[in-house]
Amino acid sequence: MPGPDAVLSQSPAERRRVIVIGDVTTDIITMLDQPVAVGSDTAVRIRISGGGQAANTAGWLAWHNHPVTLLASVGDDTFGHCRLAELRALGVDCAFHWCPGVPTGMVIVLSNGSERSMLSERGANMRLPVSHVDALITGLPDAAHVHLSGYVLLDDGSRPAGLRALAAARDRGLTISVDAASAQPLRAAGIGRCLSWLDGVDLLLANEDEAAVLTGGMPAEGAACALTAVARNVVVKRGAAGAVWAGRNGVRLSSPARPAAAVDTTGAGDAFAAGLLSALLEGCEQASALDRAIDFGATAATGIGGGPPGPPIGEVR
Repeated sequence: MPGPDAVLSQSPAERRRVIVIGDVTTDIITMLDQPVAVGSDTAVRIRISGGGQAANTAGWLAWHNHPVTLLASVGDDTFGHCRLAELRALGVDCAFHWCPGVPTGMVIVLSNGSERSMLSERGANMRLPVSHVDALITGLPDAAHVHLSGYVLLDDGSRPAGLRALAAARDRGLTISVDAASAQPLRAAGIGRCLSWLDGVDLLLANEDEAAVLTGGMPAEGAACALTAVARNVVVKRGAAGAVWAGRNGVRLSSPARPAAAVDTTGAGDAFAAGLLSALLEGCEQASALDRAIDFGATAATGIGGGPPGPPIGEVR
């Protein structure tokens, strides 16, 4: 385990592996240049790409040449196999649990450039088995860190696997980060339950809405500090306003955003997480890690879709 002043770094020279656990989806991204004409037609731009909080983060880690294994559950369908090919092309080691007869997760994203809303069918993401988690976490000797998408904990079907992932990581002495996922599912799950699941993690990431839900409405800076009662370190993502960091060791940081012409913010937070994790695991100080995270997030926002630059693989259009 890291010393009292470390966050995640253990052997930075070795660039040790990150295990990312969570969701894989196909995103149908609808770019809205005008309000939706309810009951009629609205002209939009539509793109299809790989998505999912965990898949996006794993893809950005691989884009940075950081060793990463993605543990997820997908349907044994065209979309599942397209996502596998896409992620492998980026350099992600994919440990997929295949679910015949269950569709790969799919999300309809409504994006106006600065904000996005999501309509989600979780599909196979809810079928992640505990046995698959155990086999992977115990079977990768070069793993240093486990990053868990909060969606795994928020779905009833996948929650046992998520809780087992946290326990198995602790048993192996791996550091742990969790991305809070989404404000409405957190609210629906119950704040007390959510905080109990997050207790003791090394790093918690949340956006301003999620942090407010978890703290009863606190603004970003206060929420980050309050949540250190649960996690050793907390980073609250503030979009165009940058990010704040609070740690139990007294560290308090605030970093501004990098100017960028935002096209689509889908997955920007997932890219942020990848930048932060890669920097910390390479031994960077917190301020430098925040700067890299903000750069990754800004880069993601300048394109359409949540993954790193590169074309989809074998997509049906």
